[in-house]
Amino acid sequence: MEKLQQSAELLRDKNRMRWACRRGMLELDVLFRPFVDEAYDDLPAEQQEKFRRLLTCDDPDLFAWFMGHQACPDPDLAEMVQVILRRVKV
Repeated sequence: MEKLQQSAELLRDKNRMRWACRRGMLELDVLFRPFVDEAYDDLPAEQQEKFRRLLTCDDPDLFAWFMGHQACPDPDLAEMVQVILRRVKV
């Protein structure tokens, strides 16, 4: 029974991530959705937390970081940007 509850919680967490990946910019949607579907589950808990923090950032900032127009000032989030770019192979 406990394993079933853990599975349900993991599914809820992933669904929350999918919802948070719905952005106002298609360019960000195209990056985040495949990452959540294909790579999020394989991340260590620490990187999952960094990804959740990344999703709280404003779209213009995210766009600038992912397109290389600006450097992310937070080293943890900058690392996560690079992890996503490598995994999605943009």
